[in-house]
Amino acid sequence: MTHSKIIGTGSYLPEKILTNQDLESIVDTNDSWIRTRTGIEQRHIAADNEMASDLAVNACLKAIESADISIDKIDLIIVATTTPDMTFPSTACILQNKLGIKDCPAFDVQAVCSGFVYALATADMFIRAGKYKTALVVGTEIYSRLLDWSDRSTCVLFGDGAGAVLITKSEQPGILSSHLHANGSHYNTLSLPGNISHGKIQGNPFVTMEGNTVFKFAVKVMEEIVYEALSENNLQTSDIDWLIPHQANIRIIRSTAKKLGISMEKVVTTIAKHGNTSAASIPLALDLAVRDKRIKPNQYVLLEGVGGGFTWGAVLIRW
Repeated sequence: MTHSKIIGTGSYLPEKILTNQDLESIVDTNDSWIRTRTGIEQRHIAADNEMASDLAVNACLKAIESADISIDKIDLIIVATTTPDMTFPSTACILQNKLGIKDCPAFDVQAVCSGFVYALATADMFIRAGKYKTALVVGTEIYSRLLDWSDRSTCVLFGDGAGAVLITKSEQPGILSSHLHANGSHYNTLSLPGNISHGKIQGNPFVTMEGNTVFKFAVKVMEEIVYEALSENNLQTSDIDWLIPHQANIRIIRSTAKKLGISMEKVVTTIAKHGNTSAASIPLALDLAVRDKRIKPNQYVLLEGVGGGFTWGAVLIRW
Protein backbone atom coordinates (compact mmCIF):
# COMPACT_ATOMS: atom_id res chain seq x y z
CA MET A 1 0.00 0.00 0.00
CA THR A 2 1.27 3.46 -0.92
CA HIS A 3 1.71 6.06 1.82
CA SER A 4 3.38 9.45 2.08
CA LYS A 5 5.93 10.75 4.55
CA ILE A 6 7.57 14.08 5.32
CA ILE A 7 11.22 14.10 4.28
CA GLY A 8 12.12 17.77 4.74
CA THR A 9 10.95 20.92 6.55
CA GLY A 10 11.81 24.59 6.23
CA SER A 11 10.68 27.97 7.46
CA TYR A 12 11.24 31.67 7.01
CA LEU A 13 10.47 34.74 9.11
CA PRO A 14 10.89 38.30 7.82
CA GLU A 15 13.73 40.28 9.33
CA LYS A 16 11.64 43.06 10.88
CA ILE A 17 10.33 42.35 14.40
CA LEU A 18 7.44 44.30 15.90
CA THR A 19 7.34 43.97 19.70
CA ASN A 20 4.45 44.63 22.04
CA GLN A 21 6.34 47.71 23.21
CA ASP A 22 6.45 48.94 19.61
CA LEU A 23 2.68 48.52 19.38
CA GLU A 24 2.18 50.75 22.41
CA SER A 25 3.13 53.73 20.25
CA ILE A 26 0.74 52.68 17.46
CA VAL A 27 -2.48 51.67 19.20
CA ASP A 28 -4.11 51.87 22.64
CA THR A 29 -2.60 48.74 24.19
CA ASN A 30 0.29 47.57 26.35
CA ASP A 31 2.62 44.62 26.69
CA SER A 32 0.86 43.18 29.75
CA TRP A 33 -2.59 43.31 28.09
CA ILE A 34 -1.34 41.50 24.98
CA ARG A 35 0.68 38.83 26.83
CA THR A 36 -2.12 38.06 29.29
CA ARG A 37 -4.78 37.64 26.62
CA THR A 38 -2.77 36.07 23.81
CA GLY A 39 0.68 34.94 24.96
CA ILE A 40 2.26 37.01 22.17
CA GLU A 41 5.46 38.99 22.82
CA GLN A 42 6.44 39.91 19.26
CA ARG A 43 5.68 39.19 15.61
CA HIS A 44 7.59 39.43 12.31
CA ILE A 45 6.55 41.90 9.60
CA ALA A 46 7.33 41.47 5.91
CA ALA A 47 9.26 44.20 4.12
CA ASP A 48 7.34 46.33 1.61
CA ASN A 49 9.03 44.55 -1.28
CA GLU A 50 8.36 41.04 0.07
CA MET A 51 5.41 39.05 -1.24
CA ALA A 52 3.93 35.79 0.03
CA SER A 53 5.78 33.92 -2.72
CA ASP A 54 9.10 35.45 -1.59
CA LEU A 55 8.59 34.22 1.96
CA ALA A 56 7.61 30.84 0.52
CA VAL A 57 10.76 30.61 -1.63
CA ASN A 58 12.98 30.99 1.42
CA ALA A 59 11.09 28.35 3.38
CA CYS A 60 11.02 25.95 0.41
CA LEU A 61 14.75 26.19 -0.25
CA LYS A 62 15.41 25.19 3.36
CA ALA A 63 12.95 22.29 3.11
CA ILE A 64 14.54 21.09 -0.13
CA GLU A 65 18.00 21.33 1.45
CA SER A 66 16.91 19.36 4.52
CA ALA A 67 15.30 16.68 2.33
CA ASP A 68 18.50 16.48 0.29
CA ILE A 69 16.69 15.91 -2.99
CA SER A 70 16.98 17.42 -6.44
CA ILE A 71 14.43 20.15 -7.13
CA ASP A 72 13.41 18.41 -10.36
CA LYS A 73 11.98 15.55 -8.29
CA ILE A 74 9.10 17.79 -7.15
CA ASP A 75 6.00 16.98 -9.18
CA LEU A 76 3.27 18.76 -7.20
CA ILE A 77 3.08 22.16 -5.46
CA ILE A 78 0.29 23.20 -3.09
CA VAL A 79 0.35 26.57 -1.34
CA ALA A 80 -1.96 27.47 1.54
CA THR A 81 -2.41 31.23 1.82
CA THR A 82 -4.97 33.92 2.55
CA THR A 83 -2.62 36.64 1.30
CA PRO A 84 -1.75 35.69 -2.30
CA ASP A 85 0.62 37.83 -4.36
CA MET A 86 -2.27 38.72 -6.64
CA THR A 87 -5.84 37.71 -7.38
CA PHE A 88 -4.55 35.41 -10.11
CA PRO A 89 -2.51 33.50 -11.08
CA SER A 90 -2.04 31.42 -7.95
CA THR A 91 0.86 32.05 -5.59
CA ALA A 92 1.78 28.40 -6.20
CA CYS A 93 2.41 29.14 -9.89
CA ILE A 94 4.51 32.20 -9.00
CA LEU A 95 6.45 30.10 -6.48
CA GLN A 96 6.96 27.37 -9.08
CA ASN A 97 8.51 29.91 -11.44
CA LYS A 98 10.76 31.43 -8.75
CA LEU A 99 12.04 27.97 -7.79
CA GLY A 100 12.69 27.07 -11.42
CA ILE A 101 10.44 24.01 -11.34
CA LYS A 102 9.05 23.02 -14.74
CA ASP A 103 5.72 21.49 -15.71
CA CYS A 104 4.06 20.19 -12.56
CA PRO A 105 0.61 20.95 -11.11
CA ALA A 106 0.61 24.00 -8.83
CA PHE A 107 -2.37 25.49 -7.05
CA ASP A 108 -3.44 27.38 -3.94
CA VAL A 109 -5.66 26.22 -1.08
CA GLN A 110 -7.70 28.73 0.92
CA ALA A 111 -8.82 27.49 4.32
CA VAL A 112 -7.36 30.40 6.33
CA CYS A 113 -5.64 29.15 9.51
CA SER A 114 -6.50 25.52 8.67
CA GLY A 115 -4.93 25.99 5.25
CA PHE A 116 -1.73 24.04 5.83
CA VAL A 117 -3.60 21.04 7.24
CA TYR A 118 -5.94 21.13 4.21
CA ALA A 119 -2.98 21.41 1.82
CA LEU A 120 -1.01 18.60 3.48
CA ALA A 121 -4.06 16.32 3.48
CA THR A 122 -4.64 17.07 -0.21
CA ALA A 123 -1.03 16.31 -1.15
CA ASP A 124 -1.12 13.10 0.90
CA MET A 125 -4.22 11.91 -0.96
CA PHE A 126 -2.68 12.69 -4.37
CA ILE A 127 0.38 10.62 -3.45
CA ARG A 128 -1.67 7.77 -1.97
CA ALA A 129 -3.67 7.67 -5.21
CA GLY A 130 -0.44 7.15 -7.13
CA LYS A 131 -0.72 10.34 -9.18
CA TYR A 132 2.42 12.06 -7.86
CA LYS A 133 5.54 11.07 -5.96
CA THR A 134 6.98 14.19 -4.31
CA ALA A 135 4.95 17.21 -3.21
CA LEU A 136 5.99 20.62 -1.91
CA VAL A 137 3.41 21.86 0.60
CA VAL A 138 3.64 25.44 1.82
CA GLY A 139 1.89 27.81 4.21
CA THR A 140 2.80 31.46 3.60
CA GLU A 141 1.14 34.62 4.91
CA ILE A 142 1.53 38.39 5.08
CA TYR A 143 -1.31 39.26 7.42
CA SER A 144 0.24 42.59 8.39
CA ARG A 145 -1.28 44.02 5.19
CA LEU A 146 -4.81 42.95 6.12
CA LEU A 147 -4.92 44.65 9.51
CA ASP A 148 -6.52 47.86 10.74
CA TRP A 149 -3.64 49.10 12.88
CA SER A 150 -6.05 51.20 14.96
CA ASP A 151 -8.03 48.10 16.03
CA ARG A 152 -6.28 46.62 19.04
CA SER A 153 -8.53 43.54 19.05
CA THR A 154 -6.96 42.30 15.80
CA CYS A 155 -3.74 44.14 14.97
CA VAL A 156 -1.84 42.76 17.97
CA LEU A 157 -2.55 39.14 17.01
CA PHE A 158 -1.03 38.49 13.63
CA GLY A 159 2.41 38.16 12.10
CA ASP A 160 4.04 37.20 8.79
CA GLY A 161 6.00 34.10 7.86
CA ALA A 162 6.19 30.91 5.81
CA GLY A 163 6.75 27.21 6.43
CA ALA A 164 7.16 24.33 3.99
CA VAL A 165 7.43 20.55 3.93
CA LEU A 166 8.38 18.03 1.28
CA ILE A 167 6.42 14.80 1.28
CA THR A 168 7.18 11.77 -0.84
CA LYS A 169 5.84 8.33 -1.71
CA SER A 170 6.66 5.74 0.93
CA GLU A 171 6.04 2.05 1.55
CA GLN A 172 5.92 2.73 5.30
CA PRO A 173 3.22 4.93 6.86
CA GLY A 174 4.32 8.46 7.66
CA ILE A 175 1.06 10.37 7.39
CA LEU A 176 -1.40 8.00 9.05
CA SER A 177 -4.65 9.89 8.49
CA SER A 178 -6.15 13.30 7.81
CA HIS A 179 -9.43 14.78 8.97
CA LEU A 180 -11.03 17.88 7.43
CA HIS A 181 -14.19 19.78 8.37
CA ALA A 182 -15.98 23.04 7.63
CA ASN A 183 -19.12 24.83 8.77
CA GLY A 184 -19.90 27.76 6.49
CA SER A 185 -22.70 29.07 8.70
CA HIS A 186 -19.96 30.85 10.67
CA TYR A 187 -18.46 32.62 7.65
CA ASN A 188 -19.01 36.08 9.15
CA THR A 189 -17.45 35.30 12.53
CA LEU A 190 -13.85 35.62 11.33
CA SER A 191 -13.50 37.23 7.94
CA LEU A 192 -12.18 39.91 5.65
CA PRO A 193 -15.36 40.87 3.80
CA GLY A 194 -13.92 43.42 1.38
CA ASN A 195 -13.35 42.68 -2.29
CA ILE A 196 -12.30 44.41 -5.49
CA SER A 197 -15.11 45.40 -7.85
CA HIS A 198 -14.85 47.72 -10.86
CA GLY A 199 -11.37 48.75 -9.80
CA LYS A 200 -12.40 49.78 -6.29
CA ILE A 201 -12.45 48.14 -2.85
CA GLN A 202 -16.00 47.21 -1.90
CA GLY A 203 -16.70 46.65 1.80
CA ASN A 204 -14.32 46.43 4.76
CA PRO A 205 -10.75 45.55 3.63
CA PHE A 206 -9.56 44.57 7.12
CA VAL A 207 -9.71 41.42 9.25
CA THR A 208 -12.81 41.34 11.47
CA MET A 209 -13.39 38.90 14.29
CA GLU A 210 -15.87 38.00 17.01
CA GLY A 211 -13.20 37.02 19.50
CA ASN A 212 -15.28 35.20 22.13
CA THR A 213 -17.14 33.15 19.53
CA VAL A 214 -13.89 32.16 17.83
CA PHE A 215 -12.34 31.17 21.17
CA LYS A 216 -15.23 28.93 22.23
CA PHE A 217 -15.54 27.26 18.83
CA ALA A 218 -11.79 26.71 18.52
CA VAL A 219 -11.44 25.02 21.91
CA LYS A 220 -14.42 22.76 21.16
CA VAL A 221 -13.33 21.52 17.71
CA MET A 222 -9.61 21.35 18.51
CA GLU A 223 -10.47 18.80 21.18
CA GLU A 224 -12.93 16.88 19.00
CA ILE A 225 -10.61 16.59 15.99
CA VAL A 226 -7.85 15.07 18.12
CA TYR A 227 -10.18 12.34 19.37
CA GLU A 228 -11.37 11.73 15.80
CA ALA A 229 -7.80 11.21 14.58
CA LEU A 230 -6.87 9.00 17.53
CA SER A 231 -10.01 6.88 17.22
CA GLU A 232 -9.37 6.14 13.55
CA ASN A 233 -5.89 4.90 14.42
CA ASN A 234 -6.80 3.03 17.63
CA LEU A 235 -4.64 5.32 19.76
CA GLN A 236 -5.07 7.18 23.06
CA THR A 237 -4.10 10.74 23.96
CA SER A 238 -1.22 9.26 25.95
CA ASP A 239 0.23 7.95 22.67
CA ILE A 240 0.72 11.47 21.29
CA ASP A 241 4.38 12.47 21.56
CA TRP A 242 3.92 15.97 20.12
CA LEU A 243 0.86 18.12 19.55
CA ILE A 244 1.42 20.97 17.09
CA PRO A 245 -1.68 23.17 17.06
CA HIS A 246 -2.36 26.29 15.05
CA GLN A 247 -0.78 29.15 16.98
CA ALA A 248 -3.76 31.45 17.43
CA ASN A 249 -3.74 32.22 21.13
CA ILE A 250 -1.91 30.61 24.06
CA ARG A 251 -5.17 30.39 26.01
CA ILE A 252 -6.79 28.32 23.25
CA ILE A 253 -3.73 26.06 23.13
CA ARG A 254 -3.62 25.60 26.91
CA SER A 255 -7.38 24.99 27.13
CA THR A 256 -7.18 22.36 24.39
CA ALA A 257 -4.24 20.60 26.03
CA LYS A 258 -5.98 20.62 29.41
CA LYS A 259 -9.20 19.15 27.98
CA LEU A 260 -7.18 16.40 26.28
CA GLY A 261 -5.09 15.71 29.36
CA ILE A 262 -1.89 16.44 27.44
CA SER A 263 1.00 18.14 29.24
CA MET A 264 2.09 21.47 27.76
CA GLU A 265 5.58 19.94 27.69
CA LYS A 266 4.33 17.86 24.74
CA VAL A 267 2.85 20.85 22.91
CA VAL A 268 4.98 22.83 20.46
CA THR A 269 4.31 26.56 20.81
CA THR A 270 5.71 29.49 18.83
CA ILE A 271 2.95 32.01 19.54
CA ALA A 272 5.16 34.16 21.80
CA LYS A 273 7.72 34.93 19.09
CA HIS A 274 5.65 34.54 15.90
CA GLY A 275 2.14 35.68 16.76
CA ASN A 276 -0.65 34.16 14.67
CA THR A 277 0.76 33.51 11.19
CA SER A 278 -2.40 31.79 9.95
CA ALA A 279 -1.60 29.00 7.43
CA ALA A 280 2.13 29.38 8.15
CA SER A 281 1.89 28.75 11.90
CA ILE A 282 1.83 24.93 11.89
CA PRO A 283 4.71 24.39 9.43
CA LEU A 284 6.74 27.07 11.24
CA ALA A 285 6.26 25.24 14.55
CA LEU A 286 6.89 21.85 12.94
CA ASP A 287 10.18 23.01 11.40
CA LEU A 288 11.33 24.42 14.75
CA ALA A 289 10.61 21.14 16.55
CA VAL A 290 12.34 19.09 13.83
CA ARG A 291 15.44 21.26 13.77
CA ASP A 292 15.89 21.39 17.55
CA LYS A 293 15.59 17.57 17.59
CA ARG A 294 12.50 17.47 19.77
CA ILE A 295 10.74 15.26 17.24
CA LYS A 296 12.37 11.84 16.94
CA PRO A 297 11.85 8.85 14.61
CA ASN A 298 8.71 6.77 15.19
CA GLN A 299 7.06 9.37 17.42
CA TYR A 300 3.40 10.28 16.94
CA VAL A 301 2.97 13.91 15.87
CA LEU A 302 -0.48 15.46 15.59
CA LEU A 303 -1.01 18.67 13.61
CA GLU A 304 -4.31 20.50 14.07
CA GLY A 305 -5.78 23.83 13.03
CA VAL A 306 -8.96 25.87 13.02
CA GLY A 307 -9.64 28.92 10.88
CA GLY A 308 -12.22 31.22 9.33
CA GLY A 309 -15.15 29.61 7.62
CA PHE A 310 -15.10 27.92 10.07
CA THR A 311 -12.67 25.31 8.82
CA TRP A 312 -10.79 22.83 10.98
CA GLY A 313 -8.74 19.71 10.56
CA ALA A 314 -5.93 17.45 11.74
CA VAL A 315 -3.17 15.28 10.32
CA LEU A 316 -1.68 12.43 12.36
CA ILE A 317 1.91 11.49 11.54
CA ARG A 318 4.23 8.65 12.56
CA TRP A 319 7.58 10.38 12.30
